[in-house]
Amino acid sequence: MNFSLQLLSVGYICSVAPMMEWTDKHYRTVARIISKHAWLYTEMLAAETIVYQQGNLDRFLAFPSEQHPIVLQIGGNNLDNIAKATQLANAYGFDEINLNCGCPSAKVAGHGCFGARLMLDPKFVGEAMSVIAANTDVPVSVKCRIGVDDHDSYNELCDFIYKVSSLSPTKHFIIHSRKALLNGISPADNRRIPPLKYEYYYALLRDFPDLRFTINGGIDCVDEVNAALREGAHGVMVGRAAYNNLWNTLAHVDSAVYGEPSSGLTRRQVLEQYQVYGDAVLGTYGNNRPNMRELIRPLSGFFYSEPGNSLWKRKADAAFLNKNITTVKSFFEETLVVIPDAVLDSPVAELPSGRKDLFANVRGLLPPPYETRTEEVVAYAQS
Repeated sequence: MNFSLQLLSVGYICSVAPMMEWTDKHYRTVARIISKHAWLYTEMLAAETIVYQQGNLDRFLAFPSEQHPIVLQIGGNNLDNIAKATQLANAYGFDEINLNCGCPSAKVAGHGCFGARLMLDPKFVGEAMSVIAANTDVPVSVKCRIGVDDHDSYNELCDFIYKVSSLSPTKHFIIHSRKALLNGISPADNRRIPPLKYEYYYALLRDFPDLRFTINGGIDCVDEVNAALREGAHGVMVGRAAYNNLWNTLAHVDSAVYGEPSSGLTRRQVLEQYQVYGDAVLGTYGNNRPNMRELIRPLSGFFYSEPGNSLWKRKADAAFLNKNITTVKSFFEETLVVIPDAVLDSPVAELPSGRKDLFANVRGLLPPPYETRTEEVVAYAQS
């Protein structure tokens, strides 16, 4: 069964969120070594970048076959470029194409006029999703917030979902359960200041039974992934926890979420596999890219809370400046001496406990059922 059909038959239960400058090819490589089943996303790529970099697309779109299942996330507000970007991406074999309607950064939603700002124009999003679907054979999806600025009522969120799904073949929405504030605050503050409203997500399951929804936002460990699933979530997307606490998050996904036997993999074995990859790609883009710092960056949370973690990071900073360290293998030989063998050679510990009240009484907080607005929406007609 190919991964697109797998998505339709069982859905993807657990995924790692697309994160700018974080979920690059190198991060995805180490993530896939650790978890064979979690769905991975690219960083958001602007459609214009894909179109204007036609001569250099491998740098942006190529990935090892081991990274399946993988989703390409694109951003943009120009239908022609979105169509061309989708066509160009087809050759790389992504398992799904996702449109970013949730990024609140000033560069994207402000000057770029896409990302979260697109939630204010569901008609355009429906057109964009139809364009993407018309130019690819894989499933399509939208990642969005629950609202933007003062447009944050549950009915407005439902209007967006209803219009986009009626005007296009989009059947899967990833819902970041906070609204976006486009008043110039930082993306970090946009993940902290707007309150989480999981009740909006669970109400969507009630009001749109023919669609699939993945919950995102504030879910920090696999125990909390399972809590969301027990509450009825179709799928769960984990964000920064999968980067900042890489090992303790992803090493539990296959066994605790997908029910697979534990691999027994150790950190040392992960690093041995990643070293082979790193030394194979080091400097292959030209101009010393990717460089050592870029290849090691995905490991910044690999020893989270373990003995030697802080010292390892200091050793790493010094090693980046050492001209005699020219391979990932020599980098590890120089820096890993400060990590105890017990840390490197032990399988992942027991599943960490999550917050017990994360979804407490969420069913009691559900907003009233959505009533479709009377304005005309021409339904998408599948050929």
